[in-house]
Amino acid sequence: MGLTNFPNGISSMGMPIIGNGIPATEGSIYFVDYGNGSDGVGIKSNSITRAFKTLDKAVDTVTTNKNDVICLVGNSTHTLTEMLTVSKNRVHFVGLDAGARYYGQGAKVSLGATTAATDIGTIKNTGVRNTFQNIKFINGNTVAEGIYCFVEGGEYTIINGCEIYKSTDLDVTGAAELVMNGDSALVINSLIGSTANAISGDVIRANVLFTKGLAGAGKVSRDVTFENCRFWKRASNANNRFMYGANATDIERMLHIKDCLFFNTKLAAALPDECISFAAEQTQGFCLIDNCTSINNTKLSTTTGVYIQGAVPTYGTSGISVAA
Repeated sequence: MGLTNFPNGISSMGMPIIGNGIPATEGSIYFVDYGNGSDGVGIKSNSITRAFKTLDKAVDTVTTNKNDVICLVGNSTHTLTEMLTVSKNRVHFVGLDAGARYYGQGAKVSLGATTAATDIGTIKNTGVRNTFQNIKFINGNTVAEGIYCFVEGGEYTIINGCEIYKSTDLDVTGAAELVMNGDSALVINSLIGSTANAISGDVIRANVLFTKGLAGAGKVSRDVTFENCRFWKRASNANNRFMYGANATDIERMLHIKDCLFFNTKLAAALPDECISFAAEQTQGFCLIDNCTSINNTKLSTTTGVYIQGAVPTYGTSGISVAA
């Protein structure tokens, strides 16, 4: 029996291998190598040595609801010519790397300058139970509508060990690295933002934006958790924010932010007044900031309806959630 078997599963002596974060699955496994692959290879011959060239080809090839896996080789940037829309369900995107990282992932997905108004981000996910791990997502687009990097509007999505970075639109209110309008999404062990590029001026250019309806009618942040994530910023004004929602219905049921770091670099020109802010008290849900750390910012939050637990470990109050 062969030691490996691609794409009909990954096995050694008949047993599944789960290295590099590749999940054991009943579905097919496809490889994408932008530097050396070819979209002309047959589906049955797709392997790490006969990979597709483009991520678009792989997404077109996978079957919805089959738990197919797309493995991105980490030796070159996977360049897109338009926003990648993922509407299929139960598809798993894995960047091939030696280990999990907050930043510097070998597998990078990038969108540069385009002219289409529909290219609002590098990727838009609206599928159910899709997962993304060990990937760096980059957006350097300058088209007026392209002010986001990752637009999440799916259900039960997991983003694990990813970096999400928007290098442009640093002076645009409403721009953001991540739009979070997912239902029951989980973002863990990931980095969102940058300390390299300074936010420009008195703008609310957030790392994470909550705005109901952006990823499609009815799409909203519902029962979302951020855990053990890093949010980086180089602020220029006290009104800069890390997380922001402009409307009273941007959060439904729960937003849980646990064990996260909000880091404004020492090179920043200003300290944000708040890390997490909403323009109005949420009427459909609560936000809990749970044991998070803020560096070089004035406060975690002062928004009514936001609760903070364990952020300032003071005797007699530690462990008790209080209103912001």
